[in-house]
Amino acid sequence: MKPKKLKILLVEDNEDDILIAERALTKANMKDKTELFIVRDGQEALDFLYRQGKHANAPRPDLILLDLRLPKVSGHEVLQRIKGDEQLRRIPVIVLTISAAEEDMVKAYDSGASGYITKPPTSAEFARVIETVLDYWRISELPPQG
Repeated sequence: MKPKKLKILLVEDNEDDILIAERALTKANMKDKTELFIVRDGQEALDFLYRQGKHANAPRPDLILLDLRLPKVSGHEVLQRIKGDEQLRRIPVIVLTISAAEEDMVKAYDSGASGYITKPPTSAEFARVIETVLDYWRISELPPQG
C-alpha cells in the first residue's frame, strides 16, 4: 500500500515565499510524500477550507501553513474561523509570519495555533525552516479529520 501523502495548505501572498516553500519540498525530497496547495489571501483560504467556488473539490488539508498578514481576510481571522469550526479545528495550523510582535504570537496561540514561527531573514534559512516543519508534521501522528 502506498503511504498517504501529507496534504499541506500554504496560505501566503508573497510569491518569493511561495517559491521558497516549493523549492524546500523538492530539496528535502518530499515532493512524493506531500501535496502542496497554495492560496494567496485569507478569503481564498476560507473558500478552500469550506470548498466553495473554484475550490469546490478541494481536499481537506492535513496541515496549514498560515501567514498572518494577508489580503482580504487576515490570518488571525482565518485561524479563528478554523479553530471555531467543528469540522476544521483538528487541522494543525502553523503560523509562518514576518511578525515578531508578542501580541501577534499570543493572539495566534490563544486562537489555537499549533506553532508560531517568525520567518527568517534569508531565503536559505526560510527554506530550512520549511523543511524542518514539514519533516516534523510528516512523521507526527495526525488526528482524523471531522
